[in-house]
Amino acid sequence: MSKIRVLPEQLANRIAAGEVVERPASVVKELIENSLDAGADRIEVEIEGGGTRLIRVIDNGEGMDEDDVLLCLERHGTSKISADQDLDAINSLGFRGEAIPSIASVSRMSITSRQQAAELGTTAILNYGKLTKIHETGCSRGTIMEIRNLFGNTPARRKFLRTQRTELGHIEEVIKSYSLAATNVSFILRIDGRETLHLDSNHSLTHRLASIMNYSGSFMEINHSEPGTSLPQLRGYLVPPDQPTQGSARVRILVNGRSVKDRMLTHGVAEGLRGFLMKGKNPAGLIHLQLSPAEVDVNVHPTKQEVRFRRSRDIHQLIVQAIQQAIQQYQQTLKKSFFSAAAPAPSGTVSSKHEQLSLPAEKREHQKSSAWHVEPTTQPILSSPTPVERDQRQKPRSAAAVVAQAAPPTTAEPPPAAKEVTASKASGPRPVFDDPASRNHGLQVIGQFNNLYIFCRSGSDLVVIDQHAAHERLLFEELKGQFLRNAIVRQTLLFPETVELSVGDIQKVELYGDDIDKMGFTIREFGGSSYVISAVPALGGHSSPTELFLDLLEQFESSNSPSRKGSMLEDVLASMACKAAVKAGDALAQEEIDALLDKMARADLFSHCPHGRPVLKTFSEGDIKKWFHRT
Repeated sequence: MSKIRVLPEQLANRIAAGEVVERPASVVKELIENSLDAGADRIEVEIEGGGTRLIRVIDNGEGMDEDDVLLCLERHGTSKISADQDLDAINSLGFRGEAIPSIASVSRMSITSRQQAAELGTTAILNYGKLTKIHETGCSRGTIMEIRNLFGNTPARRKFLRTQRTELGHIEEVIKSYSLAATNVSFILRIDGRETLHLDSNHSLTHRLASIMNYSGSFMEINHSEPGTSLPQLRGYLVPPDQPTQGSARVRILVNGRSVKDRMLTHGVAEGLRGFLMKGKNPAGLIHLQLSPAEVDVNVHPTKQEVRFRRSRDIHQLIVQAIQQAIQQYQQTLKKSFFSAAAPAPSGTVSSKHEQLSLPAEKREHQKSSAWHVEPTTQPILSSPTPVERDQRQKPRSAAAVVAQAAPPTTAEPPPAAKEVTASKASGPRPVFDDPASRNHGLQVIGQFNNLYIFCRSGSDLVVIDQHAAHERLLFEELKGQFLRNAIVRQTLLFPETVELSVGDIQKVELYGDDIDKMGFTIREFGGSSYVISAVPALGGHSSPTELFLDLLEQFESSNSPSRKGSMLEDVLASMACKAAVKAGDALAQEEIDALLDKMARADLFSHCPHGRPVLKTFSEGDIKKWFHRT
């Protein structure tokens, strides 16, 4: 006798329900997707008992006749697909035909639906998967789905549910996510007879997003699209990194109007904001990716909450670049608000393409040939090295020459970085900035507080600037540009230093020897575990060469993973910039403050240090009046 047998339909539906219906929010999600597929522009959700006692979803969609009401109760009964090739071009939210019978198998369900042209509607009543009654009824156009006593026949499932508050939170999240995908639809949520959420279709997407996030500030717009092409379109709004958010704020991801959870997309958002978000702070807002249905597989998860992309790496890169563009545009907006007189762009800082540290040369060439490659806007990267810079790199000045303030060679003028270091060495421990011909930052300097914060006036606003964070960002961008051009100015040590390295550090030197050299360090093996440091980056300031080199090695990882290498190199450059930047406690002269502010006004990126800490904070006159109750 055969051991294998076909399961009864009701039991099969309960098994399917275990995959599709995880909690009450899963039911709400499936029913809302059906309502949106039916063309509804008003969806009402009523919840009682955290969703286990009652879930009622009312829509004004196209409705169903009696035959369709009966067919939707059958497993795999669907109007969305009919052939194999349809799976490669899914444009609807639902398509499997499993949700309704699965939900019906673990609840008491009733369906009431009427089409627009019909005089009467149809009501079907089911008791844990068994159809008990079907009849005509008078009702409004659309569909009403009632789910009562969810998991009533599977009490063990109920035990795994969280508190009512938690389950209601998941239900609200489902409604909020789909309300952002369908802004032309009004969503209403009632909990135990009380309306808790009303999102009107007359409001804009930004208004709806701000209402959902309980956020009152401005958004940073993400918009990359090429009409008439098959390239992905990326739109969205993110909370600027300098704006406060609630602890629960996060990024909501939509793919072709479907709310999904995707680590790759979320990582792309975080990577695009790299250097502008402090560790522990999450990005918040909305990202909506629209692409050809053939490029994304939505049939990889029982609840359709996860998707798979055909070209995931290109999608990730597109998101990173689009957000970096938005950051640059937002920086220009900040610049106009902080600096009343727009400073001209510094000479030699214009580049038509942004080379990323995360991609080696051959990878960048491959990316350029990709059909989905996106050209970002100009990044603050210096132009190609001049012959003078190349000569300076090949023949660095000695420490004795720097200390003695020896005149530069008459054949060529040293690059700006070298001049800055020369001045710094000559004037003692306090950093000195360059001396541009004119000051055009437009701020009125009030003074310096605690030798760390610079107080300025911008119109009627008070601007407080962290001098270390500001200088650190400027140096980081300069180092990054020089690194990509292999043009970091180095300084030869009059007395080379010997350092003993551990086995792990020696492996890092072997793995990243070329990168270490590009960062301005000249080292050579001296036998055993000893290495000699004969040159360091000129921007290293007064730091000990040994300390600077060991700190550099700490930033490197033991593995040479291409996916991590780019961000790791940026961490190294950020650490170098932090070491070289003006420190807290350094008293700055008025000329030095003006020079720093002038550099900020000319920079493309200036609002945050490379570690994500804010550089400046503005207090309006109204804010200050509130402190003293003068409003």
